[in-house]
Amino acid sequence: MATKYLLVSGGVISGIGKGIIASSLGVLLKSIGLKVTSIKIDPYMNIDAGLMNPLEHGECFVLDDGGEVDLDLGNYERYLNITLTRENNITTGKIYQQVIQRERNGDYLGKTVQIVPHVTDALQDWIQKVAQVPVDSTRERPDICIIELGGTVGDIESGPFIEALRSLRRRAGANNFLHCHVSLVPVINEEQKTKPTQAAIKDVRHAGLSPDIIACRCSQTLLKSTTDKIAMYCQVEPEQVIGVHDVPSTYHVPLLLERQGLIPLLRDVLRLDTLTIAPSQLKLGEDTWETWKTLTVAQDRAPETVKICLVGKYVSLHDSYLSVRKSLEHASMRCGRKLEIIWLDSTDLEVETETTSATSYRKAWDQIHTASGILVPGGFGRRGIEGMIRAAKWARENKVPYLGICLGMQIAVIEFCRTICGIKDAQSEEMVPSAKDKVIIHMPEVSKVTKGASMRLGLRNTMFQENSSFSKLRGLYESQAVRINGAPAASDPSSTATADGEIATRSNPPVISERHRHRYEVNPEYVQIMAQHGLEFIGKDESGERMEILELKDHPWFVGVQYHPEYLSRVLRPSMPYLGFFAAAAGFLDDILGGGAKTATGLSYGMVDGV
Repeated sequence: MATKYLLVSGGVISGIGKGIIASSLGVLLKSIGLKVTSIKIDPYMNIDAGLMNPLEHGECFVLDDGGEVDLDLGNYERYLNITLTRENNITTGKIYQQVIQRERNGDYLGKTVQIVPHVTDALQDWIQKVAQVPVDSTRERPDICIIELGGTVGDIESGPFIEALRSLRRRAGANNFLHCHVSLVPVINEEQKTKPTQAAIKDVRHAGLSPDIIACRCSQTLLKSTTDKIAMYCQVEPEQVIGVHDVPSTYHVPLLLERQGLIPLLRDVLRLDTLTIAPSQLKLGEDTWETWKTLTVAQDRAPETVKICLVGKYVSLHDSYLSVRKSLEHASMRCGRKLEIIWLDSTDLEVETETTSATSYRKAWDQIHTASGILVPGGFGRRGIEGMIRAAKWARENKVPYLGICLGMQIAVIEFCRTICGIKDAQSEEMVPSAKDKVIIHMPEVSKVTKGASMRLGLRNTMFQENSSFSKLRGLYESQAVRINGAPAASDPSSTATADGEIATRSNPPVISERHRHRYEVNPEYVQIMAQHGLEFIGKDESGERMEILELKDHPWFVGVQYHPEYLSRVLRPSMPYLGFFAAAAGFLDDILGGGAKTATGLSYGMVDGV
């Protein structure tokens, strides 16, 4: 059976929500038992997202294979519970690099290499190859591939990609290609305006594509008169015009699309009824859809709000910490609580700010004092580091739940060495290369010259140590391995769990597998003195030389991890470090650790999705 394709493009403005709509379409397709994969096309010249400024482009998402990719691939993995590779993110830089290398190798036999057909053919070949790669626990070829075209149709840089996708529609054949174009319906003087959408569809058709679905983003519910007008002037049927208005959370978007009859429309255009779907996949899709609806609705009715203070360097653009935010949302949904994130620039906590901007300083510390939990995420560079250290000290001394991710763990180490171990000049080599006491050092195997793709990247094993039986975090990881897909985990003590971020091997102490992205690490020369003063590193890499997890014993929740657990958090299966942190902040971590406790959603903790 030929692979089917669903293209999602955008018009009028960028940042219109194509990624969420693409992911939501995937959720609907999986709810009827289909196997879905995704590809993101980014028309920029960068090879990958690894060196992009997070304040301009948002976060860099990291995959199992170490690929540093666009943040939308994180949306796909979170919504669809799939595992993608770096090949699922196509950039102009990647495709041009491939074509130029082939020309240098003589693969074109002396022909004049051109955008059409050589670049466009290479794009189609890449898409068709990646679309065949299994991405879920079935290890079977996907039924359908969702392709998101980044940017806006009409941009100069997207021209070759649009031509390639036009040709791919012909290659795929009848009933194997569906195009959803996302447009904007602004509201001006209380009137929904359709002209931008009409112009956007005209541009798309001029480029050679013909949308089967027009998804209209609007601040309010689309009126029937607006839908009819768009249908008439864009030459589609009214049922092909879908309204995507603002909703309480992005997890409502699949429900919104489903209520407008999108599943029958997808079935009709793509002839999905001709596909053979295993009964087990159909049942799994139905169960996951019901769980999704239950969690989403329950979240709206959550009785309490938990304030989490995120102390970071890039807080002016929230997408810089998109996966962190989503992981907190997943944990809050599982705990049946509303989430309020306080976005706090770490420089506002520093002593210098008290002099330069006393108002900002007082406000920042008021927010720290009233937060239920403090989270310090990853980052690079010296700016704001002392503010993070002061936040970590406050959390440790005042028994406020603390979670340090990557840099946040290193911050906790520096603070502990300075305050408790008496190493007054404790520093990170990243911040002060000439420091006497470098408790954080540059990893010896990582290049100090080449920046792109040179860090310790991708999925790595972490081994809990013999001294970790007290660990709350270990208890959560072990409880997650007890049930997989709603059934007992494999009894074979060497078996591998089917879901990412769980127990990698059933051993005692356990081994977990999480994604990494760092070039600095804890200096092993200082580990012993920290242990003597009460700071235990309960998780290390397979060599036993690299510190991966720290946890304080006599604290409600003071955990630092060198890895990035947010990259493996899923909507229906929250990350364990984030779940433990949020539950501690909400005041019922002991209930969850007790096993089998019902959360406010009515769902038993430990249930995970397997779609």
